[in-house]
Amino acid sequence: MQGRGFKRLALAVMAAGVMWTGWNGGTAAKADATIYRDPNFRGPAVNVSRADPNMRLNFHVFSIRVSEGWELCPEPNFRGKCLIVGQDTADLRRAYQWPGRLQSMRPLNDGPPGLRPPGGGQPAREQSLRGMAAEFFPAPRNRYSRVEACRQTNANAACAQRTADQFCSSRGWRRAANQMLQTENRTVYLADVLCVNN
Repeated sequence: MQGRGFKRLALAVMAAGVMWTGWNGGTAAKADATIYRDPNFRGPAVNVSRADPNMRLNFHVFSIRVSEGWELCPEPNFRGKCLIVGQDTADLRRAYQWPGRLQSMRPLNDGPPGLRPPGGGQPAREQSLRGMAAEFFPAPRNRYSRVEACRQTNANAACAQRTADQFCSSRGWRRAANQMLQTENRTVYLADVLCVNN
């Protein structure tokens, strides 16, 4: 849906009763995470309560329980393609295409300033315009980070549609009626996603 049709639908979302949710700057909780070898919080588990630059794990990690945001990295010293997780995740591979290797991790409050929420508070709440029949996300996020349009392949319309549909489903909607691609620093993200139930 493009052009005037999309603008009419976005205006209908706003007219139906708009809620704008911004930053949730609550008080920071004690950092605590439990990592599990298997999906669904099964298998060997390790509790982590502070930054660990070299975990020396001898198994992969595929699920996690957290009390606040954590950065997970496949290499020691917080290197490699790291992942930021801000909520319990039963299957990291399915949710984020996480390959399993975990060798360092830290709570976001211990990370560099670019990873911390302003004021060291809780994860960002989703910014959206929600009506009775649809919800508009100008810059879809998975807690701390923007949603990449196509993590495993070059960005294209079909892949972006699948990713947008998955994103909408994770927010309780049936599908995405609209999505755009936005490039920042050579990474292609979803933008202007409109989630609907019809």
